[in-house]
Amino acid sequence: MGLPSFIITFGTMKNSCFKALLLIFIAFGAFQNGQAQEVAILKYGGGGDWYSNPTALPNLIAFCNQNIATAINEKPQTVAAGDEAIFQYPFLHMTGHGNVYFSDEEAVNLRTYLVSGGFLHIDDNYGMEPYLREALKKVFPNKELEELAANHPIFEQSYSFPEGLPKIHEHDGKRPQALGLFHEGRLVLLFTLESDLGDGWEDAEVHNDPEEVRQKALRMGANIVQYAFKN
Repeated sequence: MGLPSFIITFGTMKNSCFKALLLIFIAFGAFQNGQAQEVAILKYGGGGDWYSNPTALPNLIAFCNQNIATAINEKPQTVAAGDEAIFQYPFLHMTGHGNVYFSDEEAVNLRTYLVSGGFLHIDDNYGMEPYLREALKKVFPNKELEELAANHPIFEQSYSFPEGLPKIHEHDGKRPQALGLFHEGRLVLLFTLESDLGDGWEDAEVHNDPEEVRQKALRMGANIVQYAFKN
């Protein structure tokens, strides 16, 4: 199938602009054509440990496949923030403890991905919040993170969380927060803070959490995946 005329017309503009438009077209086609539900881990710069919680996402995927009728590859791939490969995955997961940095090109790539149908879940593994907020200013300079109310649909998917985001691990005695970025009314990015969902997804022996706590974390994670795939 050839490119639409409006994209061909914009080909005479700057390469970066044309590339962004082309990626939007590719992503729109991929998401609209119902490609397999897949998730990937987002690798980012700045020195933060994007690779932390290695058993978390595979465990969440297995839980989703068993309980909410998904068919996700249980061995998630890793994609870099500036890589065009992110457009193959309708759901990206990002975590870590420390610094987060996006180059200008990476910020454009992520913004294009998100506004064209992608979804990014960021789980603060403790300590990434100030760096992430600064990095997101590059991705969406004119948007601010907004706290989701407890009655947001993401808390009422296959599992009900009437009080909103659950608390999984204690760090600073603060309440858990689900913060989002919206584009044209659609939630495109979810930042879970002071909850530490990913620790609850890890193998039981990693943190020795009670099974009740692990199930709570996995169910909330499944809600996030389900919401992202539906919206």
